[in-house]
Amino acid sequence: MFSILGLRVEGAAVLDLFAGSGAIGLEALSRGAASCVFVDEHRNAEAAIRENLAKARLSEGKVVRADVHAWVARDFGSYDLIFADPPYAKYPGDRDHLKELMSVKCLRERLAPGGLLIGECAASNRSPEADGWTLVDRREYGSSAILLYAAAEPS
Repeated sequence: MFSILGLRVEGAAVLDLFAGSGAIGLEALSRGAASCVFVDEHRNAEAAIRENLAKARLSEGKVVRADVHAWVARDFGSYDLIFADPPYAKYPGDRDHLKELMSVKCLRERLAPGGLLIGECAASNRSPEADGWTLVDRREYGSSAILLYAAAEPS
């Protein structure tokens, strides 16, 4: 994923949604991102991210324990790169967190001009579509697909 992004990471303000262990945000910081906000609702994830930030001696990270959907609606930050690696919707009826996030206008408002939303889904799933987003690239790696979205140009 980071080889696709290349130099876009350097100096970027990063948002890592559904952060889990924080691996994506930590990698961004280690590659020169200016800052990263990690958001996950699970206490164990919060503890793991804080521990991993300390081990890596990275002070540019802020950890937020909150429901991602609710937090995005309340946040007023601007981010160059927004990563969303939610639990995959694998079966009919599963919650499609990525599509749900993309359908909310406030997520686009968090994206800085020229920024990217980088999402993940199961490779067997179609790329989510939502008004206001343009799929720039899709890459499949095993059972996962990495999706790069830009804010759509106003019509």
